[in-house]
Amino acid sequence: MGIAPILLLGAGRMGGALIEGWAAAGAFQPSDLLVRDPFVSPALAASGAAINPPDADLAKAKTVLLAVKPQLWREAAATVAPHLAKDAVIVSIVAGVKAAAISEAFGGRKVARVMPTTAVAIRQGAASLHGDDPAALAAAKALFAPVGSIVILADEDLLHAATGVSGSAPAYLYAFVEALEAAGAKAGLAESDAKTLARATMAGAMALMAKSGEEPSELRRQVTSPNGTTQAALDVLNKDGVLDKLLAETVAACVARSRELGR
Repeated sequence: MGIAPILLLGAGRMGGALIEGWAAAGAFQPSDLLVRDPFVSPALAASGAAINPPDADLAKAKTVLLAVKPQLWREAAATVAPHLAKDAVIVSIVAGVKAAAISEAFGGRKVARVMPTTAVAIRQGAASLHGDDPAALAAAKALFAPVGSIVILADEDLLHAATGVSGSAPAYLYAFVEALEAAGAKAGLAESDAKTLARATMAGAMALMAKSGEEPSELRRQVTSPNGTTQAALDVLNKDGVLDKLLAETVAACVARSRELGR
């Protein structure tokens, strides 16, 4: 199914990451894109995409990717909806906002929702998809399958959980690496050495998990000798199950906020 031209409503961090990933994958060319955003990077402006095209050109779009901040989505919809083709489908990456509300704001058009990660820029993203309409879901697959792993969720409500486990989760990892770097410096390493070791170790460990296909529990066992240094560290990290509880609370807080944004 041809889904281009694609109208991007918002070309910020996530929208820009998708454009970068599509170009790397050869999935969509700048000539396939119409971009509406008041703040456009010089690179995007020079890319060949149609930047802030006139309203009359919006009828060309077969797919609309709603990629603005949650506080701005209604304004964005109201601005473009009257100018879209009747059969244009909407793919939303706005956290928390339900498909029914988005469809209503876009004049009853079909909607699919996606919760992606910014690693789509390097074609290593993760995206959770939901759509009751086959055409809208197919458009979402076509947009995100070239730039990462996708999961199809049967229940829209599960997108809240996907936000907690995936959409927001890169920030958890970055926060962990920050803390690990600081701990290394506190233990006596030069700050630059602590950064090099922490970042390369985490990146390498994740790459190994992806390539090997092993379960994380098995990989953990492989590097944990009984009564060794790693076991001593893990005994602190998850004393009385504190790590498991903390992550459960972290995801629950993210889910709760996602639900709030959709009200």
